[in-house]
Amino acid sequence: MNKFYTALVNKRKLIIVLFAIAFVISLVCSQLVGVNYDMTDYLPENTKSTVSIDIMGEEFEGGIPNARVMIKDVTIPEALEYKDKLKAVEGVTEITWLDDTVSVTVPLATLPEDTVESYYKDNAALFTVTINEDDQVDAVAEIREIIGDKGAVTGSAVSTADATTNTVSEILKVTAIAVAFVLVVLLLTTNSWLEPIIVLVGLGVAIILNNGSNLIFGEISFVTNAAGSVLQLAVSLDYSVFLLHRFEECRKENTDAKSAMVDALCKSTSSILSSGLTTVIGFIALVLMQFRLGADLGIALAKGVAISLIAVFVFMPALILCTYKWIDKSRHKQILPPFKRLGKVVYRMAIPMVCIFAVLIVPSYLGSNANNYLYGSSEVLGADTQYGKDTAAIEEVFGKSDTYVLLVPKGDTATQTALSDELHTIPEITSIISYVDMAGAEIPSAYLDAETLALLEGENYSRMVLSVDVPYEGEETFTLVEKIREIAEKYYPDDNYLAGEGVSTYDLKETITADTLLVNLISIGAVFVVIMLTTKSLSIPFILVLSIETAIWLNLTMPYFWDKPIFYLAYLVISSVQLGATVDYAILMTDRYRENRETMDKKTAIPQTVSDVFVSIMTSGSVLTIVGFLLYWMSSNQLLSQLGLFVGRGAVFSLVIVLFALPGLLYMFDRFVMHKKRKERC
Repeated sequence: MNKFYTALVNKRKLIIVLFAIAFVISLVCSQLVGVNYDMTDYLPENTKSTVSIDIMGEEFEGGIPNARVMIKDVTIPEALEYKDKLKAVEGVTEITWLDDTVSVTVPLATLPEDTVESYYKDNAALFTVTINEDDQVDAVAEIREIIGDKGAVTGSAVSTADATTNTVSEILKVTAIAVAFVLVVLLLTTNSWLEPIIVLVGLGVAIILNNGSNLIFGEISFVTNAAGSVLQLAVSLDYSVFLLHRFEECRKENTDAKSAMVDALCKSTSSILSSGLTTVIGFIALVLMQFRLGADLGIALAKGVAISLIAVFVFMPALILCTYKWIDKSRHKQILPPFKRLGKVVYRMAIPMVCIFAVLIVPSYLGSNANNYLYGSSEVLGADTQYGKDTAAIEEVFGKSDTYVLLVPKGDTATQTALSDELHTIPEITSIISYVDMAGAEIPSAYLDAETLALLEGENYSRMVLSVDVPYEGEETFTLVEKIREIAEKYYPDDNYLAGEGVSTYDLKETITADTLLVNLISIGAVFVVIMLTTKSLSIPFILVLSIETAIWLNLTMPYFWDKPIFYLAYLVISSVQLGATVDYAILMTDRYRENRETMDKKTAIPQTVSDVFVSIMTSGSVLTIVGFLLYWMSSNQLLSQLGLFVGRGAVFSLVIVLFALPGLLYMFDRFVMHKKRKERC
């Protein structure tokens, strides 16, 4: 490694030029990366609802209804006028109302009450609308302009449009505040006014390189777009800070800057690389999820940390050597105290904290697995947003409802009639629009107008549009999906296709929950192996992984005690993210303890170790905490907000356990921790 690092420091100007060119190219490429806000797009391709959507796209021009538009205080003729206006909106491919189910030229009192009240109730009209995926933002904006204050609009297309509009500006604010906070933290924890700028430049280059390289995927998920950069900033910060601190230490022993940098790189490689690898592996575990949004986030975060490691070992040494004279000129007195007293306090509390830690392990594990979950995107936008208010207004009049589409083979009208009759017996199905319901089994298709027929009959399949009186997700919804699929399977074995937001959410639930055990086991096992290989110990990875896993369980058990539902995706992602992002603190604490134990007894090594690593751990931990809480406070997207809360709160729990419980564990198991201690070699 010595020869490699010597070659790097000798080519420092060339390295800076190459990274500058890569930075500019990546900055341009990052603007070309698309962002996908639809969670159902990340379902596996062989999922039933995904296959159904694909077949529907081949058979029919319109897609699945994805919006509901309510207009208050309208008569039947006025409602029909609004229907024509909504139908003319660019991006609206289909619109369904009462006149598509029954004749509105007869008195409404003569028509089935349930059918009428599904579309027209208390002088309010409710339209079921299908909006093209590529036109959702503009179409929703135009619909809101048409309906004005008299109306409300909800549905997956609307939530996607609102998320697209709001998330970008919110993330820019989060990033700006996060960078400002990082700058303040670095000013407090470094000894030079210029060092924070150097660290931020290195991090900024790595983040832009990662964002630009996302172009190879074409598009990324909104979760990756929102959380990727700030999480990369938070988890990679300590690598650069650690290298700077090592460089300062080595310069005290070696007056030649280049030799000191080579020495610093050699001494810090093991710690930084092991920390980085555990973080990368924690994120890579998400790639194994069947739900491809996990893979999208996992690849981007793992790639980001890997790029940060390359930047630390290649770009940062060159940047530091080109600026170290300016760093020296901008030196100032240490702002923060050495925290020697804190080390002594932690030593006195070590055994009681281990006892508390041991008591919390089992209940926190049980509580973390007993939460109530949300699986889809129906609750992504909060009640205080425009979407939330509109949804509440529609549900106040028409209740919680959804629209499903069932495809069955074309031609056998007798079987279709029998299927429709049995579906009509399900109380939650309020109306069915299909060929046999509108024309009857005896009426030839030639008697229907071409436009109506095109909505109901494809080349190979007939389409049945079901209005259902259930929410977008929940046990009631999932039971209904199972019942409809069971009935359809009875009449058309292995040749029926059901789609809709509730259906996709059901499949989302089945897919995500199946990922849980695999993702957690892989992330824990891989991190365990990396720590075991770098420390040549079985006991150390057990202690460290148990410490961070307990912090994760404490984090996830809080919603259970507060009786708040959580997004299952956030629950699944944070298990890998918190492990990968905060196990570094435990590794740093353990490495420094083992280093101190070579010259000290364990009673002296514990307070000294806490004093040595407190600033480094708090620097990274406080940034991760603030980044998480900024996402929580500033994001109107409830999934991102909850993920931010988990990140911020999880960082706090990890910090507390690493700083107060881990020292006691190292003290108690010192014999095993120091077994086969390997000296750092270059």
